[in-house]
Amino acid sequence: MKDHRFSLLTILLLGWLIAPASAGSKSFRLSFEFYTGTFNAEIDSTMIVDYKGPLSEESIREFHNALSRATSEPVMKALLDYKEKHELNDWLYYQLIRKTAQQLSPKAENYSRYTLYKWFLLSKSGYDARLAISKDQIIFYVRNSEDISDIPFFMIGNKKYMCLNVHDYGKSFNNTTAYKPVDIIIPEAQNSFSYKVTRMPDFNPDDYIEKELEFNYKQKSYHFKVKLNPEVEKIFANYPGVDFESYFNIPLSHETYQSLIPLLRENVKGMNQRKGVDYLMRFTRNAFLYEKDDENFGKEKRLSPEQTLFYDQSDCDDRAALFFSLVKEIYNLPMITLLYPSHITMAVRFDKPLGDKILYEGKRYSVCEPTPQKENLRIGQLSANLKGQPYKVVYSYEPENK
Repeated sequence: MKDHRFSLLTILLLGWLIAPASAGSKSFRLSFEFYTGTFNAEIDSTMIVDYKGPLSEESIREFHNALSRATSEPVMKALLDYKEKHELNDWLYYQLIRKTAQQLSPKAENYSRYTLYKWFLLSKSGYDARLAISKDQIIFYVRNSEDISDIPFFMIGNKKYMCLNVHDYGKSFNNTTAYKPVDIIIPEAQNSFSYKVTRMPDFNPDDYIEKELEFNYKQKSYHFKVKLNPEVEKIFANYPGVDFESYFNIPLSHETYQSLIPLLRENVKGMNQRKGVDYLMRFTRNAFLYEKDDENFGKEKRLSPEQTLFYDQSDCDDRAALFFSLVKEIYNLPMITLLYPSHITMAVRFDKPLGDKILYEGKRYSVCEPTPQKENLRIGQLSANLKGQPYKVVYSYEPENK
């Protein structure tokens, strides 16, 4: 008799399992690990719909009609219940839908079918998601009203729809006018999608790794063992260029926060506010190597504060976001973000401004440079190569209790 234990173990290790829900049942149980826990759902057999193409509005309509007749309520209830229980923001919920679609129809086996499942599940969840096609490409997009800078979008009337799968095509993505919208409307798909991530998942503490960081301040060496989760990189692998308010306010996960913020608070406890901010500025500036994104990743890539802690190299965008996060958490001071033609930096509003002041809306801010420069800049000092250059305030933070 053939021993199947190894193949079953392999499936389990890959993190998913589809098995009959019960003897004689026409449904299957889908189960996989997803950040905060285990996602379980019963999949009715009618949800397994074949799609061979060719890619056309007619063939997509046939696929949609078959899914519309299917018993989708159990899986939709499981998805929405999980979203509510674990307080998933839209972007994290979309990752759950991606993984569910991957189990129903592996991406590598049939990309169009995989994309159609994502579209159907997201639409049935209430989001206004649409499709467009060219001869051999299927584009999946969702209504969004936020300022997203680096992915294609379509306009339908006065509504903007951002492309969710442009990364799958890369340079082969055509001009948006080359794609023909598929005219299928799902009645419950009414809601706009948000890219804001205001809460990270509660990862399993056992999945974290420790990274040692160190820097010198006032002739003293400071050492940190920061807990980091590699899953964070997967969450933001295809995350677009959101507006600076959304980007700067991406939080740290719980274990990372607890391994770093209390220690930073302890280290600045005996310092006055200005010296404490100076300490955080120099930590952000000197605890990591500098590397331009083009050299580090081959493209522009904004790192969340937790990603900046994870990577050995980072650039000015990443340092600004991390510095903002640390100052907000420890001192909660007003701040502005200054965007120059080739650089971004921060300025903090103290009770008494220091050095060269930045005047914004009648209030004075002191530059705090979190990125290494040729000069050893103190608070209130702007790099010589930036003086006289035009800048724009792209984000202003004012604490509610100030």
